Parts: sequence; C-alpha cells; structure tokens
Amino acid sequence: MDALRVLIAEDEALTRTILRARLEKLGHQVVAEAENGVQAVEAARIHKPDAIIMDIRMPEMDGIEAARIIIGEEPCAILFLTAYSEDTLVEQAGEAGALAYLMKPFRKEDLQPALEVAVKRFRQLAAQSQEIMDLKEALETRKLIERAKGILMDRHGLKEDEAFKRIHFQARNQNKKMRDIAQSIITASELI
Repeated sequence: MDALRVLIAEDEALTRTILRARLEKLGHQVVAEAENGVQAVEAARIHKPDAIIMDIRMPEMDGIEAARIIIGEEPCAILFLTAYSEDTLVEQAGEAGALAYLMKPFRKEDLQPALEVAVKRFRQLAAQSQEIMDLKEALETRKLIERAKGILMDRHGLKEDEAFKRIHFQARNQNKKMRDIAQSIITASELI
C-alpha cells in the first residue's frame, strides 16, 4: 500500500504517541493529532487526510459524532480504535461511516491490515458513488435529449433520427455537449 496521510484522534497521549510511531514505521505520514472530536473535525477540514484513526470515546465530541461530520464534509477512510466492543457502539460506528474497527490494546501487526481494509473499502465506495453519479448524469442527459427530440419532431415534423442528428450537429458546430443543446431547445420551447 502507498504511504497514507493519517490523522490520529485519540484522547490518550500515550496511545497517540504509539500510533504515530507505528504509522511512521509503516511509511505513513501523520498529518495531525487530535485529543477530542472537535479537534478531529477541524484537523480533517484543514489537512484532508486519506485516513483517520479515531477513538470512539473522547471528550467534547465523541468519535461517532465527529465521524458523521467528517464523512459529510471531507470523506475519508475511518478506522475506529476503541476499548469498547458493545454491539450498539459497533453498529453506531458502522452507521457513522467507519470502515474498520480495532480493539485496544491492539497488536502492532493488526494496525496495517485494519488500515488497508479501511482505505480499500473507502476507495471502493468512493468509486461506486462516482459511478452512480455518472449513471444518473447519463440518464438525465438521455431524458433531456429525448425531450428535445420530441419537441423538434412535433414542431418541425422531423423523424426521430433526423431530430437526433440536428441536436448532434448543433452540439458539434457550437462545440457544446448534446445535453446543453437539448436544454436550450427545451428552454426555447417553454418560452414560446
């Protein structure tokens, strides 16, 4: 795995020091440390890490609430590190966006695999999310083009393929996307 930019959010100074040393030994860069959830959210905004290793129970704002805010603003891989294994905490962590869960005290051999799983899973989810957005965009474009073709067919008595060719020709001549030309046709028809 490539070197990662990691944020450590942990209220125990000794645990932060151990994590920093182990992460740096693994070749990762610790971009910031936070003692509580509020600091973690701010550090994530500033440093935009690839991954965050975060304690669940911290003062001021717990890790679960901090994770919800971070995922909403600056999504990244989140690995929760905690001494608590209660089912409700595990469930809340998953709902907040945690992609891995490591119990304290953790063995140094467990850190890298847990981090890798969290980052790989985050990248998969990000790629799927982008694919969904691209498909929605393509579907919306298709709908606009179909609507614009219908307008051209009704107003000018064109066949479907002729209407499509006109939209395509205009897009090419004006160096615009077919979606933009279709939207222009729709907008113009609404004005008339």
